Amino acid sequence: MLLLLLLMQLLSQPLYGKLRMKCPLNLDHQDGEKPWSYYRPGDLLIGIVISASGITPKTLPFNMAPSSQIQFLDDAQLLRMICNIELVNENPQLLHNFTLGYNIHDNYDNTIGTSDGLLDMLSTGEANVPNYSCGRKDKLLALVDGVNRIISIQMSTLAGTYKVPQVSVRIASEALSDKSQFTFFHPMLPKEGIQYPAIVQILLHFGWTLIGLFATDTEKGENFMRTFTPMLVKNRICVVISQQFSTTGRTAFLRDALSKWRQVNVFVHFIEFVSPWNRILPFHSALEDLPGPTEGKVWIMTVSGYFPLRKDWRLKHVHSIWSFPFQWKKSWRKDDAYKDPFFVEPEFQAEYFHCSVSKHTFSVKGQRRCTQKAPVETQKKKNRMQITNGSVTYSIIKILAHALSAASKPQRRRMKGEERLGAPRLQPWQFHPFLKKRELYNLSLLKVYLDQNGDVAVDLTIISMVVLPKKVPIDKQMGSFERQRLTINQDALSQLKLLNKSLPQSKCVEKCHPGFVKQGREGEPFCCYDCIPCPEGTISTQEDTIKCNNCPDDQYPTENQLQCIPKRITFLSYEEHLSIILISFALLLFLITGFVLFIFIKYLETPIVKANNRDLSYILLVSLLLCFLSSFFFIGRPRKATCLLRQTVFSIVFSVAVSSVLAKTITVVLAFLASKPGNKVRRWLGKSLANSIILSCSAVQILICAMWLGVSPPFPDSDLHSQPDEIILQCNEGSVTMFYVGLGYMGFLAAICFTVAFLARNLPGAFNEAKLITFSMLVFCSVWVSFLPTYLSTKGKYMVAVQVFSILASGAGLLSCIFFPKCYIIILTPDLNTKEHLMTKAQE
Repeated sequence: MLLLLLLMQLLSQPLYGKLRMKCPLNLDHQDGEKPWSYYRPGDLLIGIVISASGITPKTLPFNMAPSSQIQFLDDAQLLRMICNIELVNENPQLLHNFTLGYNIHDNYDNTIGTSDGLLDMLSTGEANVPNYSCGRKDKLLALVDGVNRIISIQMSTLAGTYKVPQVSVRIASEALSDKSQFTFFHPMLPKEGIQYPAIVQILLHFGWTLIGLFATDTEKGENFMRTFTPMLVKNRICVVISQQFSTTGRTAFLRDALSKWRQVNVFVHFIEFVSPWNRILPFHSALEDLPGPTEGKVWIMTVSGYFPLRKDWRLKHVHSIWSFPFQWKKSWRKDDAYKDPFFVEPEFQAEYFHCSVSKHTFSVKGQRRCTQKAPVETQKKKNRMQITNGSVTYSIIKILAHALSAASKPQRRRMKGEERLGAPRLQPWQFHPFLKKRELYNLSLLKVYLDQNGDVAVDLTIISMVVLPKKVPIDKQMGSFERQRLTINQDALSQLKLLNKSLPQSKCVEKCHPGFVKQGREGEPFCCYDCIPCPEGTISTQEDTIKCNNCPDDQYPTENQLQCIPKRITFLSYEEHLSIILISFALLLFLITGFVLFIFIKYLETPIVKANNRDLSYILLVSLLLCFLSSFFFIGRPRKATCLLRQTVFSIVFSVAVSSVLAKTITVVLAFLASKPGNKVRRWLGKSLANSIILSCSAVQILICAMWLGVSPPFPDSDLHSQPDEIILQCNEGSVTMFYVGLGYMGFLAAICFTVAFLARNLPGAFNEAKLITFSMLVFCSVWVSFLPTYLSTKGKYMVAVQVFSILASGAGLLSCIFFPKCYIIILTPDLNTKEHLMTKAQE
């Protein structure tokens, strides 16, 4: 530490025209350079460290002052600091009759100069001993940081040790965002990378998905690549050309990359302390050697300032150059900071301002009275950037003055009660909380605000310098980026069209139209893809979609898959042709069955009607009538009542019909057995057996249906998925298991009946119905066996039509096979329906 203090002491220099805070070395100025450190006492003292000068890159000898090695780059930056502080001191409403003192150090843009300046400001005595109070009583309250970002970290480390608030007047480093490590750091401008979200939104807005990315081969350029590239990838923007290089580097790689990706017309450049010209030159050289048209390149620079462009033939490949200056409040003009007269220290009057502030203005030949506009008029480089820098400095000094005034109020009240005079005794750590208040940022001349994370953010203006053939480039305000939202100036875009300078495209392929989806190409960036139609049943309503969307359940896609339209509601209504045919068929069978029943009732005493139990025939015919009528439950809009009745009525009625046929078959077998002498089966013959068979078999089906209705009854439902363009209104069977159990039981009865009838088909006897029952059961079973696969393979209303047809066909099979031959005999051959013929048949 002693060696370091000795080295800093040897590197120091004497004060030019003012008292130095440390003991000056007894060295002579050999080159007559201008002083580099300024001090002015005041009631409230702030320190300022800026990088306005640089040191020549050679070894510093110890026998000469450092000032002899100084190379001044921007001496006007020092003057702006002094002018802005004096502006604040001249305003009695800011500090309430207290003055703002300053200690300004130029650190030559290096760490040694920074350490020297900080030790000087933290030491109140003549020697550089921090925290040692000797002689001067004023204490440093705040440190204004006007150096580059790397040195800011060094300043924060040292100043934070003594709890001195550090106020940055430049774009802060990302590393300084760590509040736990840099507690006393207060940025007044946003951190680096404030333009990155704006650039990403611009690329997305104009559809520039294929870009080139370039940066300097420095640590900052590498940090830019590491930070910005993931943001682009996250937003589906392809970086196909990415390179870090110096302005003097070779352009062979760049030429090869530009030749491969001719579609790239947008390039994002990270600019670091270089002129845009130095960035454009290597690209001009690379593009000059490429065959074919290479015009219309858009250059997006990551700079927050404004830079003018001159007419130059090397811009022929450039469409426009974009930058992002900070927005200023509309109620403020850039020359407002230099409106009122101010005080200038006498030693700077003649040398810098060429004026005098003395009352005798004309006492010195060739001089005039100083005005506030003098520093602007005497700048060597009068441009917009310099005025902006001075205004930002004035804005931050004004914010600092407000915070100091607020922090000193409790001290002034305490001094007033004690009736003491002089400036308030304010410690640096007491001033620190006042810089955290959000309302301080409202005093800024910039549109500065704190975002949701508490970080400083600022609204940006999007400026595009449009290159015109053989003319000076013109600047267009393409839009703004306010509160993290992009706004594009449509008038500026219209003006570009009138100038025949419409924005170029920068993408691998054209957009996929609605109705299509992107499919990536193997081995190429994700921005290069093919457009394929959306899968069936999906739509895409936007361009370049990466996923097709399904329609809502009650809608379906149009043929071109651009939109969803409502599905039509469908069910087996009475107005449809299919329903009309089924109804006509059901009514016809109902009438025929009724006619057969009428015949049997009319000829009830005839032998053929009496044969095989006349009552069973009546039960069978009545059940067939009900079967044909049950088909009407399946037609029409499904309702709760019809859904509950259709399957249960159908199952029970058909079970009665099949049970009666089974009873007929058993009666035939028992009648044959009873005809044998000594057989005891005769006592089983009679109505009681037939009725018992019908009741017992039907009771099982009734029990199944009762369990079905009690556990999970059928209910009206909508099928939204069976047909792509229809909503099918149907009856949900509730328990599908019970449905198939009831159907299976009916098939079981039919199978028993068929088996018994088939075995008894050749039994002797007059009017033996076994053969007729065999054929009828064969038809019945065939219909319902074919019903199952047909029912399961159809959808919607056609499922209902299949079941109705099976009901009618199976009923018609029973009616025709069992009763039509008997009706033929009764009506057309009545001679066969006599007792004599019956006896003859019996004898035979």
